[in-house]
Parts: sequence; structure tokens; C-alpha cells
Amino acid sequence: MQFPESWLREYCNPNLTTQQLADTLTMAGLEVEELDPVAPPFTGIVVGEIKEAVQHPDADRLRICQVDVGGPELLNIVCGAPNARVGIRIPCATVGAALPPGEDGKPFMIKVGKLRGVQSFGMLCSAKELGIDDDANGLLEFPLDAPLGQNVREYLNLDDTLFTLKLTPNLAHCLSVYGVARELSALTGTPLKQLSFPAAAVALQDKLPVKIEATDLCGRFSGRIVRNVNTQVKTPQWMVDRLARCGQRSVSPLVDISNYVMFELGRPSHIFDLDKISGGLTVRWGQQGETLKLLNGNTIKIDDFIKVGVIADDKEVESLAGIMGGDATAVSDDTQNIYIEAAFWFPKAMAGRSRHFNFSTDAGHRFERGVDPEFTTEHIERITALVLEICGTPDTQVAAMDDQKPNMPQPKPVQLRVARAAKVIGMAVTQQQVLDALNGLGLPATVVSEGVVSVTAPTFRFDINLEEDLIEEVARMIGYENLPTTKPLAPIS
Repeated sequence: MQFPESWLREYCNPNLTTQQLADTLTMAGLEVEELDPVAPPFTGIVVGEIKEAVQHPDADRLRICQVDVGGPELLNIVCGAPNARVGIRIPCATVGAALPPGEDGKPFMIKVGKLRGVQSFGMLCSAKELGIDDDANGLLEFPLDAPLGQNVREYLNLDDTLFTLKLTPNLAHCLSVYGVARELSALTGTPLKQLSFPAAAVALQDKLPVKIEATDLCGRFSGRIVRNVNTQVKTPQWMVDRLARCGQRSVSPLVDISNYVMFELGRPSHIFDLDKISGGLTVRWGQQGETLKLLNGNTIKIDDFIKVGVIADDKEVESLAGIMGGDATAVSDDTQNIYIEAAFWFPKAMAGRSRHFNFSTDAGHRFERGVDPEFTTEHIERITALVLEICGTPDTQVAAMDDQKPNMPQPKPVQLRVARAAKVIGMAVTQQQVLDALNGLGLPATVVSEGVVSVTAPTFRFDINLEEDLIEEVARMIGYENLPTTKPLAPIS
């Protein structure tokens, strides 16, 4: 699980340094495996705009550019990038700037230079020259509203840090930025930003017919139609950057929106091209011999070795349930009408399915461990809002929500004995400590009798099934670094 520190701090911002924050998470069982800077060190690079670009008289591949960096005078800079043209805003390294260190470990200093007889007072940069991407095919282009003269590190938030967490399977509720923020709030007492999901204005009552045949596979299926979207727009740079800092490349606006909400809230979802669906959808177990061409280009064949869940339309299988969508109903630049789906798939019905077909996905990884069956409709509202913001047109119409709940999981109470907790943890704990620890984590704890506490776990905590699970939560909140060291004792015969 990888994410930028700045995104985490949007939801919970304790008064801790980056290293202290990492140590706090690690000591609570969320091991921070790596801390990496978003970009290597560099200085003196600002946002500039090319005001004039003329051909170099003595070099076919060079242009002489007049660059505005917000100062009183334009800078004369010679540039060989193929996309250097009037009107674009780009990173400009001014004289005295230090570019990221090269192979020798020393920064590359920008001085007044002369290229084929023409003086150059700086350098226009690609993403690779800034060390933030491998793209060296041309200048890194900024949006036209990028403030002239602003430090590029500040504009792109390059003083951010990437956190890489190594999570054990019982911490599925931390497979999102908001999930980690929820833990951080419990650990530090810092308030957690509460989310809201305003309902979109409904203009249509259209609903795609959906039939759930396998209720042991799917406990809830929510979806809605959105018509007349523009899929030929570009994904906003802020979303592209956040996805990249989570290790996800940008694909297309609709796919990016779905992935963004998965990293944000831990909710995998899928967006179908509505016009490519024949009839309605059926959620069922796959049948031996059925085939499906996936979004990754692979074609899989369902066998009788393991039961696999699918979503099918009236003609054929369209999606591998909870793992990956099919190529036949994938959104494209020609898509106009979409169907947004968010479902709850039982973890036991998902376990091992990806490995059976020799690949893995972020969605399958989450559903195998357990995704909250609540909030499917709220998260569709979040996706809808982003679709309207990014792909909306004056003709875009949102349809009513369809929400089916044939088999919602029922949480069961689990009891914890305070004396047993003290014995397992290896130190004295009080009933109040136990209550504070569990309630702080969002695990509502009540006293059944003196020394016995009962918890009915919230829907996002699939791992709370035994007394030992609750004891582990108490130990995490105490902090592993605070547990006493007890040497083993053994009788000698």
C-alpha cells in the first residue's frame, strides 16, 4: 500500500514529523516499509511561459525561446525539445539553479551558456530532468493557469513523502488512505476529517435490470446509469499525480476516477459502457467452458477446478466478479453512457481466484480480505460527483440509484476477558484501558460484567472474530514498544 503523506494529512494531521508519523504507524502494526521523497533535490526551477519561439539560424533542432518567469524581463533560452512552442507553461531552470544529481552524485548547475553562437540564460526541463518521471520526449507542460514564477517544487508539491506500508492480511481496513487516517486518528487522538457524500441531482429513473442468482457470492449490488458523458477529456493533473504517487498510472478519465476512489476509500468499483451491455446483468457463478477476454488482454476459460463469480449480460460473461472487468463492455473514448457498479463480494468467494488465473489486481486483493458492505451507494455518489466534475457536459443526466441487498453479513458480538488480555499481552491492563483502546479504534465496546467486555465489530472490520483478535487490538493501541520484555522460564530436569 503506497500513498503520499500529504493525502493522509488531509484527513488526519497530527503534530508529528514524517519520521514520527511513520514510527507511530509501525509500532501499531502498520509497518512502514519505505519512506521515499517524491522527487530528488533541485533548486531554482520555476514556472515559465514561452512567449516567442523561433528557429535557431544554425541548428535545425533548436529553437530560440523568449520565456516569461514573472520577472521584469523575458529570458532568452535555447531549447531543443520538440514541443517547445508559444503559449505553453513549463519548468524553467534559471541561472544558478541546481538540477537533480547525476550519476556522479553531484547536482547539475545551470550557468549562462552558448549554443551554436546564441546565448542561453537557463534551461527548459522535461519531467525526466526533474527526476519525477521517465518521460524525456519533451518539456513537461503545466496547465495554463500555473502561476508564473512559482517554485516548481511548491507548485507540484514535490517536498512530499511516499509511504509504503507492508500490511498483514488482517488489516484490510487500512488498504486506503482514509483507512490509514482512521487508524492514525485513533493512535494520536487527532480529529479525523468526516466525509460527506452529497446526492447527485437525479434527472432519470432509468435502471439497468440486475439479477443476483448467487447470494453466497454477492451480498449487495449497487449501481446507477449516467448518460451523455464526455470521455475524451484529460484526467486532471492533480488526480494523475495522486494516482502516480500510489503506484498507479493514468489510463483514461473514467478508469482513473474508479481507481482514485479505490485508493481514497478502499472501495473497488467498475464502470461499464452502458451501450455495450446486452439486456441486463446477472450475478452468478461461472459455468465450465465459459470464456472472457479481460481488460488486461488475457482471455480466461472457466473450469471446474474452482468456483468463480462472474457478471454476465444476456449474451455472454462481461466481468470476473470483484477482480477485473471484461474487454467487451470496457469504456473508451467513444463511450457516452455509463453504468457505475459497486458491490459487496464475500471474501471466501474471492479467495484464490486471481491466483488461479495467474494474475492479481488491486480490487481482488481488497475483496479477498474484506471490503465494507456498507456505503456502496455513498461511494457511488462520490464517483458520480467526480464523473460530473471531470466528464460532465450540459447534457449529462444522472439516473436513480439501484441498490439490492440479498445477503448482507451480520456482525456477531465477540467477548474479551480483561484477565485473559493481561495474560496474553504480558502486562497488567485495566478494564478502562481495554474500553478506551477498543472504542478509540471505532470498535464499540460495552461492559457485559465485571472484567468482561463485548464488541460487535463495525462492517469494515472482517478480522474481528475471536477474543484474541480484540486482545491484539488492545496491544496495538498500547503500542508494541511499550510492552515489557519477559524472558522465558523452563524447568531443568
